[in-house]
Amino acid sequence: MRFWLINGTLHTALSPEPLRADLLVEDGRIAAIGSAPAGETAVDCAGMQIFPGLVEAHSHTGLDGFAIGYEGEDQNEYTEPVCPELRAIDGFNPFDKAVGNARRAGITCIATGAGSANALGGTFTAVKTVGRCVDDMAVRECVAMKCAFGENPKNNHRSKHITSRMTIAAKLRGALAKARDCMRRLEEAETKGGKKPDFDFRSEALLPVLRGEIPLKAHAHQTNDILTAIRIAKEFGVKLTLDHCTEGHLVAEKIARAGVPVAVGPSFSFPSKPELANKSFATPGILDRAGVQVSIVTDAPVIPQEYLALSAALAVKAGMDPFHALQAITINPARMLGIADRVGSLEVGKDADLVVVDGDILNPMSNVKAVYIDGTLCE
Repeated sequence: MRFWLINGTLHTALSPEPLRADLLVEDGRIAAIGSAPAGETAVDCAGMQIFPGLVEAHSHTGLDGFAIGYEGEDQNEYTEPVCPELRAIDGFNPFDKAVGNARRAGITCIATGAGSANALGGTFTAVKTVGRCVDDMAVRECVAMKCAFGENPKNNHRSKHITSRMTIAAKLRGALAKARDCMRRLEEAETKGGKKPDFDFRSEALLPVLRGEIPLKAHAHQTNDILTAIRIAKEFGVKLTLDHCTEGHLVAEKIARAGVPVAVGPSFSFPSKPELANKSFATPGILDRAGVQVSIVTDAPVIPQEYLALSAALAVKAGMDPFHALQAITINPARMLGIADRVGSLEVGKDADLVVVDGDILNPMSNVKAVYIDGTLCE
């Protein structure tokens, strides 16, 4: 399939200046940005603004989504606190109505995975928001390994010997240390021809983290949890993202010096527990000005995913630069998830995930008029 979107205003998410240009879609990719030749198949977007499909870096859509109670909730494993072997792709439900709601709001790619009940909860996957089979929807099957600090692991596993933040940190360290030893013995067996160690499912599930292939995705609200996550990542030499980062504005310089990307949110909700007491829509802007790579998230279904752009708009209202807020729901989450080669901006060669809007996507009064995923117009 080949067609042009013509007469629209492009927002690439890479440059703050809008671009008056036409965009060629061919075989599901952005094939050119420029001027459409005469006689080409074209969709007239006069008066429209064209944005890259929005990307959310942290949600539980498809695992705990629309009208789901306990019997349908698949985002947490409550039987034990450490289970890195779990994979979100094995629980994702493409028919969750929340997926369609997100798509119709212009969100074309989401990271979804385990909740925060576990000290280690398994891997997140990145999927497009259209399709019937998760294997076909997946952009990247494993984008991060979920770990969690603070109140949720404590409250969910008190009967399994977690009653303090120190214990959560110790369990994470223990799992990483055991996996590091497993990796060493596997490497020695390969290089020296010795006997391989017995298979250890949980340790081997952590090898992509230790090898730097995926980051730890740390649920952390309070400053003590944020700094513990940074400390442990440094100890083991692994990549890290800070998700939620509710009190990040209180230690913005520390986070900036650590070079850790953050996913802030859900800010559009009531502070329902002590570690959320300092929740603020100003947090993304403060972190951004400190030099941190910021994404904004809904943590869906905590906040319905279709309000991702509204969450970014409220961050702008609280002082965040508007262009940086757009990047926080497009290219920055794509970078955080390691999929920026495919999504998050309008560039030649990338997937043709496009949102056509009758105004600024950060203006709550604007309306999404069309959504394309892989160059196909979605319902």
